[in-house]
Amino acid sequence: MGGYFFVSPTNSAHWSPDQEKLSSATINGDLVTIHNVRNATYTTETEYDVAYYDKTYDVSKIQSVDYLVEPFGDFSGSAHTFLSFGFADGSYVSLSVEIRKKVGQSFNPWLTFLKQYELMYVVADERDVVKLRTNFRKDIVYMYPTRIDQAHAKKLFLSMINRVNELSQKPEFYNLFTNTCTTNIVRHVNEISEIRVPFNYRVLMPGYSDKLAYDLGLLDTDLPYEKIREKYKINEKAEKYANDPDFSKKIRE
Repeated sequence: MGGYFFVSPTNSAHWSPDQEKLSSATINGDLVTIHNVRNATYTTETEYDVAYYDKTYDVSKIQSVDYLVEPFGDFSGSAHTFLSFGFADGSYVSLSVEIRKKVGQSFNPWLTFLKQYELMYVVADERDVVKLRTNFRKDIVYMYPTRIDQAHAKKLFLSMINRVNELSQKPEFYNLFTNTCTTNIVRHVNEISEIRVPFNYRVLMPGYSDKLAYDLGLLDTDLPYEKIREKYKINEKAEKYANDPDFSKKIRE
């Protein structure tokens, strides 16, 4: 047990092929060039061809930020959450905080307390991270538009990109209570927003986090909460437009 305290996170291991490369970014004023934007093509959930591209994004032209919730498992509080940023040129990029799996590993929540998983920010094309979940894992995915304005969206994006760069140099462990997909999103939001996301069980149980965001007025909808999941479930459209070059546009229509 004493060895637990001396285990350090690493960026050097035999990683799962879809998480082998870390992203990084070069920031030049409003222009952010992201290196290694993942764009994997899937045959099944576990069979895929991994590709990457570099792309320069103008953060002064962010037009939208969407909050995505992917419930999974038998417990209604279990979910993965991530953000997608939309730009004036019609491009979208997703940032998804995940465990970084070594070859042969699968996620076990209890192992996160034993320093078994590093943490990574997957920076990816929506045709990768969204379709993986809707079309291959067959998980329900909700895509909620947020009320964030352009100035705060820019700050949020840069906050997350700076963390991408930090993790590329200084790895961390994923922890189910303190360092997860949702706790990291909350930290970024609280860093840039006047609306503070409080410590709340719905952060630790992100299957309920859309209700928390709704209650705080962060989601861009006037519908009653009971109706929003019906409206913003994107699975049917993701299946229908799987091979459409305007996939990101179509799943939002």
